[in-house]
Amino acid sequence: MSFTYAPPPDAPRIIHHDHEILVVDKQAGLLSVPGKGEDRADCLIGRLRAIFPQVLLVHRLDLDTSGVMIFALTPHAQRHLGLQFEKRQTKKTYVARLHGRLQPATGTVDLPLIVDWPNRPVQMVDHENGRPAQTDWRVVKASDTETRVRLMPLTGRSHQLRVHMLSLGHPILGDPLYATGAARDHPRLMLHAESLRIRHPDGGVAQSFSSSVPF
Repeated sequence: MSFTYAPPPDAPRIIHHDHEILVVDKQAGLLSVPGKGEDRADCLIGRLRAIFPQVLLVHRLDLDTSGVMIFALTPHAQRHLGLQFEKRQTKKTYVARLHGRLQPATGTVDLPLIVDWPNRPVQMVDHENGRPAQTDWRVVKASDTETRVRLMPLTGRSHQLRVHMLSLGHPILGDPLYATGAARDHPRLMLHAESLRIRHPDGGVAQSFSSSVPF
């Protein structure tokens, strides 16, 4: 499958910034960090660097995922936020549209994941060698053909939400790696990082940031 990187031209939408942190609404189709090769140099952190030269990476969102993403503006904030992600002290909520009707209305996927090396970046379930991965889900609304869910990852593995939903038999609509047939035939991956709660690096006060779902 050939892939042409054609990131959206719009400037990043800034949700919040202060002396320590920068929160933005990442567009679908834009890399978080540079990819391999000059044709994949354009990325979110590169665009932000033009406005905030001191910006530092904390976490990533997949190329095809949109929504809330936080960056640090000081080394202290980068360490502080990095530890929160590592210790699972942040709270992340995503919205996705899935193929088919997902039942029951709530549940948890607890399946360890590992990269499928011959097919990387594809990830797969591996009970022997995979790293622990857990995702809570809650159905928002459903029809016979589609389900809208909120997903709350308890861990932050690569492609975790995409593989976990596939494991339930309900791939995320528009997923170029894991969906097939009609489920894949959508203009974008229907996965959006709706909200993120962190403790502010200056003082530890809990703060939540959100972005409206574009689908």
